[in-house]
Order: sequence, then structure tokens, then C-alpha cells
Amino acid sequence: MDGKLYDLMDWKAIEEITYSESSDPHRILGAHRKKKGTLVQAYLPTARGISVCLNGSRKKYPMELVDESGFFAVFIPLADIGTYHYEVLFDNGTLCDMCDPYAFPAQIKDSDLKKFSAGTHYEIWKILGAHPKTVDGVEGVDFAVWAPCAMRVSVVGDFNLWDGRRHQMRRLGDSGVFELFIPGLKAGDLYKFEIKNHNSAPFLKADPYANQTEMRPKTASVVCSADPFHWTDDKWMAERKRHSQDELPMAVYEVHLGSWKRKNAEGSEAEKAYLGTEFYNYREIAHDLAAYVKDMGYTHVELLPVMEHPLDASWGYQTTGYYAPTSRFGTPDDFRYFVNYMHSKGIGVILDWVPAHFPRDAWGMAQFDGTCVYEHADPRQGCHPDWGTLIFNYGRPQVSNFLIGSALYWTEEFHADGLRFDAVASMLYLDYGRKPGEWVANIYGGNENLEAVEFLKHLNSVFREREKGAVLIAEESTAWPNVTGDVKENSLGFHYKWNMGWMNDFLRYMQCDPYFRHSRYNDLTFSMIYAYSEKFILPLSHDEVVHGKGSLVNKMPGATLEEKYAELRAAYGFMTGHPGKKLLFMGQEFGQMDEWSEEHSLEWDLLEYPIHKNTQNYVRDLNKLYRKHSALWKKDFDSDGFEWINCMDAEQNIVVFIRKTDDPAETLLFVCNFAPVAHKKFRVGVPFAGKFKEIFGSEDARYGGPGLGNTRVKTSKKEAWNGREDSIEVDVPELAVMIFSCTPTEAPKKLSGRTKKTGGGSTAETVDAMPKTEAADDESAAEVILATVESATDTVKKAADKVAKTAKKKAADAGKTADRIAETAKKKAADAGKTADRIAETAKKKAADAGKTADRIAETAKKKAADAGKTADRIAKKAKKKAADAGKAADKIAQKAKKSVIRENEESDGAK
Repeated sequence: MDGKLYDLMDWKAIEEITYSESSDPHRILGAHRKKKGTLVQAYLPTARGISVCLNGSRKKYPMELVDESGFFAVFIPLADIGTYHYEVLFDNGTLCDMCDPYAFPAQIKDSDLKKFSAGTHYEIWKILGAHPKTVDGVEGVDFAVWAPCAMRVSVVGDFNLWDGRRHQMRRLGDSGVFELFIPGLKAGDLYKFEIKNHNSAPFLKADPYANQTEMRPKTASVVCSADPFHWTDDKWMAERKRHSQDELPMAVYEVHLGSWKRKNAEGSEAEKAYLGTEFYNYREIAHDLAAYVKDMGYTHVELLPVMEHPLDASWGYQTTGYYAPTSRFGTPDDFRYFVNYMHSKGIGVILDWVPAHFPRDAWGMAQFDGTCVYEHADPRQGCHPDWGTLIFNYGRPQVSNFLIGSALYWTEEFHADGLRFDAVASMLYLDYGRKPGEWVANIYGGNENLEAVEFLKHLNSVFREREKGAVLIAEESTAWPNVTGDVKENSLGFHYKWNMGWMNDFLRYMQCDPYFRHSRYNDLTFSMIYAYSEKFILPLSHDEVVHGKGSLVNKMPGATLEEKYAELRAAYGFMTGHPGKKLLFMGQEFGQMDEWSEEHSLEWDLLEYPIHKNTQNYVRDLNKLYRKHSALWKKDFDSDGFEWINCMDAEQNIVVFIRKTDDPAETLLFVCNFAPVAHKKFRVGVPFAGKFKEIFGSEDARYGGPGLGNTRVKTSKKEAWNGREDSIEVDVPELAVMIFSCTPTEAPKKLSGRTKKTGGGSTAETVDAMPKTEAADDESAAEVILATVESATDTVKKAADKVAKTAKKKAADAGKTADRIAETAKKKAADAGKTADRIAETAKKKAADAGKTADRIAETAKKKAADAGKTADRIAKKAKKKAADAGKAADKIAQKAKKSVIRENEESDGAK
């Protein structure tokens, strides 16, 4: 070796390179100015010889092998050699030209690194990962990865024989980010990062920020094309920004792309038998799915996670590629085509997204640089006990930034119309799924994950600001308050929340044998107690039709298929009328019998059978009715949009309610019968005098029902019922839901509603309020007392004078009835005074003799509901029947009476 060259060498730094332990290879490799010339050094372990070729002068300088491992150097007696490239002779005899990756400066700005370190780089996917670009006229790919505790990181792939010594990356300051621009690489090249730390041998990791990946079971990342996609959904995106989804219909079709439809494998019969079915490409399935969804009347599709995941059986919920659409169905541009095509057909696209946990795969994010980078080091915080997955360390800014960037990436790069956050409850609670002693309390000693709460607020506030019109949906199964709403009002910031309480209660009610459902009546009606505490979506999702739970139709009781499908139609009808946006999982719209499996396509051949075709037609027509009538969605989150007519008929399993807007002519009346008993001339209270026409019925013969609906328009009569001045008689088929349009005789005043919001939810103020009691029989006497007063006065307002006025109005033909009601209320208030004990004693005394109690209750009912006619008789009969066990309910009667009289006393005082 030339002595001058030897003296110029930094042998300690060279050793770092040859041992592949350098975090700053640019300090040694490449061209560096020295006195009287330039020192050029290269490390190519498989090279036999290298020459430096100057691009300007075309001069060639052979390099000397200064270390047998493949380290070459040459001193060129020029102060400025300009641009250059290497001519390399490899040990297999191949001769090729290549640009020196260490001749290029860092491509990431310090300002980007600072924002990333602070957790506020909201376009981080444009910085980290692999990005084709042109630098100084040279095409290549810029690689960047965050590995804060790594000693050395290299880019490896087919281009360097997966040799981690070849392309060692440079650490950028104290950011923990390693970066390297490699000339000559292009879109489609495979790569991984080889990482070496102080405690282990080198290991390979896929790129967490990769935009494209290999098809499983292979795990390499793929350099994704930077060519822009030609979007044609400008009109859709502009309209999305202008309108709030709150006041628009939202019927969501939940889809797993891998099993909605599959195509037969190509090849010989033996190959087909072995290969089975294949996935459709994003572009292929877009056309079939859009046509089907549009025909069925859905407004959106919600896709089970399309982010890359290694295990089909995880359905995408064990995500490894937070920035890459799964390669099962094609390329990122193929997925862009899918979304663009959906938008062209007027269909929104919501994506399931998993920020709660990630899998332990050794090639993935787990212990990414040999330490816990993305997860907590303490397994009590970093490991999920039930799922065996790892939990993100939300308190680490770079981890938070990784997830925030991912959420924004899908909406900005793929035009997604929303994200549904999976398993939010597991994020919010430190003791989720854990036993005592297996979790770490927060700084205040509580079980709330304060870091996760801050992360969600941060993400959601940024998302709302940047992605106007796109929605954020939480799958949150607990009673955590203020999940939806503005972050500024101490909410988590979601637009909507899945109503898991409604789903569980409703399915529990529907699964109960109809002959015993009366004991579960509260499960049917309880959801309205909290219906306005959040902005809810009503989900009948994939989770309810897997793991032995059976399909929805098989949850329905019934001795015959006809009975089961009648139950299913009734369930869908009730769901349509209940406040909240709607979601139904694929296959359930035509009543698939078997539970869902990701291993094969839906059973589309079932549509050859009338019972399935009829069910599909029913759901299609139900969706179209839902979208047509604004009463079913315009006031989903306003208590003025819903009123109970009858929510107390547990014995007959019947509920009656209305959905409405500010225009009375848009009101819809729902009559739901969940018992296998039909009723002729069943009287129903109505919101106003007018004509009522059945416009939809689940019993219609078109849907496989008996066709026993109401074909003639019903004109209301001035006969008080269900606390209403007017009523109609309808025929109610068994196991059916009927929907009536309501045309007022005269234009009544604006329907202001019979419930009002207080605090975060809704409070029952009248007979329309639903009873929260499962043991209805035990408290029946108390309920009769309350119901008698309420049905006679229509609504007990805060002031006693309003009670009197209401009573006078209802009893206009009864003469002195209103005065007697007012006098009774005042007398009760006077007798009650301020002493609750006297109320209790009076109530207990009244309940001492069950027979006398029933008579006195009946008498009270008759006196106070004289104007109601037949109503008083029904109340009296019901009171006598249910008062047999009134003695046992004395304490409960006392409590109810206390509250009732105290309220009346306060109202009387207020009126004075």
C-alpha cells in the first residue's frame, strides 16, 4: 500500500465499517477532500476490483484493496473530482457501473426530524420508509427508518445479495432515524432493514413505514411507485367536506374483501382441487361490490382491515403494515382504484384500523431494534393478556406520530371516508383483561390509560381539522363518557361510537323464546335511556356471526325456518326505526345460515331459494325506505326525533314509537310485535289526528310473510289511548314490524318531542319514557300508580298548573274532571309536605291489604283518567291483576311514591 494512502486512512473508523458497526458510514465512505487531493473509499465485500470513474473527464482511477474484507481506497490528486461512479468487477466475473450511495447528502431536513421527535409530523409517511426520487439527476430510492437504540442499520435486498455490510445507513443526529439514498434502485425492488445492536447478532426487520409488501407468507417490504394516481372523485371529496354525516342517511355494509366473493383457481382439475379459490384483485372486486351495494341501498362499505397482515385468520386485526394495503388483493394503486370507483358510484368507504395492539412476529415491529421501540418494556403495560399481542407505547411521541400518520395516510393517500378504531376499550383501561396485580396504575392511582386518552384526543383533533367530512368511529364497549364530540369539550373526539350495549341487549332479547320474552322486555327498550349520550351506530357486525355464535338467523328462536326468518325480518325492521346509524355484516342481508368464515366465499347459491331471496329483497327495500324518509336519520342524535307511544306492553311483547322531524307530515309510526300472537283491531295512540297508512311491513308476502297487513288507510278517532288524544285500530300480525306514514288532518304545531336532554343523555319525563325495570311484575303496583297519573295528564311537567291545564284540555267534555285532577295533585303535595316518612307510611299502609290496594289503585285510576274512558278500565284491570304480590313490593311502592309526590310538590311550589 502506498505510504501516503496509508497515512490518510482512519483505521478505527474503517474497522467500524468492516465489522458493520458504524452509525455514520458517510464519515468514511465516499469522496472526502484532503490536502492536495481527494480520498475516495468504498466497501464492497464481494468485489474483486473497483475503479473510480470521473463523469466529467472520463478519467478512471483504480482503487486499492486496503482490507481483505472488501474495503477499497484511492487518493486522487484533484481538489474537486466532481461527480463520479464506480466500475466494479465482482467475484463472479460480473462487471457493472454503479453510483456511490455515500456521495449524496442526507435527504431529510432537521425541521422534519424535530417534528417527528415531538410527535407532530402529520405527513411522516413522506419522510420515513422507502421513496423513489431523483437526487442531482440520479434516480434511486431514499430509505429512512426509526431505530433509536440500534448500533447499525443497513438496507438489504436482492440488489446487494441481502448483505448487511453493503449499504450501511447514517444516523441523523440524536433523532434515532437512519437514512440512506441508494442510486439505481426502483419501484418493485424488495428490501428489509438489517439491524445490529450492542447485545445481539444482526437481524432482519420489515419496514414499518413500507407502502407495499410481499404476498404472505413472504415478509419483505417492496419499494412502491411514486407515480401519481389519477383520481376522478373531486366532486365526491368536495361534497364530503360540505356536509355533516350526522344529518344524512348512513347504512353501512360491513365487508371482508377476502371472503365476500372468490374466484376459482386456474389450472388443471387437480390443481383447482388443491388451490381451491383465489382472491379477486381490488380492481376486479370493486365493480361487483359497488353494483351490489348500490342495488341493496347501502350508503357506505366498511372494510375489515386491508392493512397488511400475515395471518388470514386474523381478518386483518393483527396488522404489520400500517402504511401498506395488503398485497393479497393487489397494489396500492389497485386499492386507490377501488376507492375511486366506489366514490364514482356514490358509495363511501370506511376502513377498520387497529391502533390498540400489534402482533409479535419477529420480522415485524416487536422489539424493532432489539429493544421495546413501539411497545412498553413492562409486560404489564406492553402485552395484551387475552390476544397475545403487544400494546403500543402511546406516551412515546414517535410511536404516537407513527399511528397518527397512519390514520391520516389512509384518508389523504387513499381518500378513505372514515376509520373505525378497533378495540378502543382495551386502549382506555390499564387493567383491561387483567387480574389484580397484573397491571400498573396511572400517576393518580387509577386504571385509566392517560397516555392513550391523550393520544386519541391528539389524533382526533388533528384528523378533524385536516380531513373535513371524513368520520372517526370507535368500537368502545364500556361506559367511558364523552367518546363522541368535540375534543374542546373534553370528549375523546370521535364522530360516532358503536352501540355495543344496544347490540348485546337486543340480541339477548331476540334470542329468548317469544313466550318468555316479557321478562326480557327491558332489554328491548333500555337503550333509549342513553340513546343520546353519544352519537351511536347500531352494529350487527362480524363479531356476532363467528366463533360458534352462529349466524343472525340461527340466533332467532323458532320451530320452522319461516318463524326464524320472520323473527329476523322483525329484528331488522326494529333496528331501522331505532335512532342511530346502521351497520350490517355481509351475508346477513340474505340470511346466510352458516356462521361466517374467512376461508371461503359467502354462500351466494342460497339466493336460489325463495326464503333467502325474499330476505335479501326485504333488506333492500328496508334500506331504500330508510334512505327515502328523513325521519329515520335526520334527527338521529336529537331526542326530538323519537317518541315512545307504548313501551310498557311487556306481556304482549309490543312496542310502538314514532320517528319524526320538524315537519309533522314526515312522521313515521312503528308498531313492533315480537310475539307469535296476532292481534285484530289493536288500538294504538297516535301523535295527532290524521290519516295513517301502512307503507311497509315485514309480514308482506313479498318477503315470505303471511301478507296480513293493513291495506286500508286508518283515520284516527278522538279516543284517548297510550296517553294520546287520538288513536287508531290496526291489525298486528305475529312477529312483525309495521311502518305507517302519518298525514295530519290539520297542520299541527311543530312536534317538539316528549323527552328532553339533560346533561349528556336523555331523561324520561313522561309516559313516553321507557321503564328501566327488569322485574316488572314486582314493581307493577308502583308502575300502575305512576302510569295512571301520566296517562291521564299526558305528561307531568314541572309545574302543577301545567298538569291542570293539560288535564282540562284532555277532559274538555268531562266537565269538572280537570279541576279534580289539579285538586288531587295539590292535596297530595300538601299532605306530603316536606316529610318523606309520612309518604312512606302512607304508601305502606295502602299496600298492607293487596285486595284493598288494587281497588284503591283502580279507583284512583278511574278518577284521574275519567276523560280516557276505556283507558281507566284497562288500568284498573291491570292493577287488580298485578297487585296480588303488592305486599312484597311495599318498599318499592313507597320509594316510587316518595319520588312522585316530592316531584309534584316541587312542581306545585314552582307553579306558585
